[in-house]
Amino acid sequence: MTDSRERRLENLLEATGQNTKSKAIDQAADYYLKMAGDTTAVPTGAVEELMERAVKQGNVTPEEIADILDTDELSVKAETSWSVGP
Repeated sequence: MTDSRERRLENLLEATGQNTKSKAIDQAADYYLKMAGDTTAVPTGAVEELMERAVKQGNVTPEEIADILDTDELSVKAETSWSVGP
């Protein structure tokens, strides 16, 4: 295994919180498939859904983006807070 691949796998273990390389790779692959789509299991990926919504609405809020991109493999949440005055 090359040094760069070993570093990538170590980074993937850290990012996913998994304790084995195979579990980390599975989690990353599941996430990729959900984002990319264009498969029998996931015909429309989240990235395509997000782009379509942006075109249809003209803009997308952080909350809408989080709702589309949130998965079991990588949680995505958005919060908006406002403050006026001192």
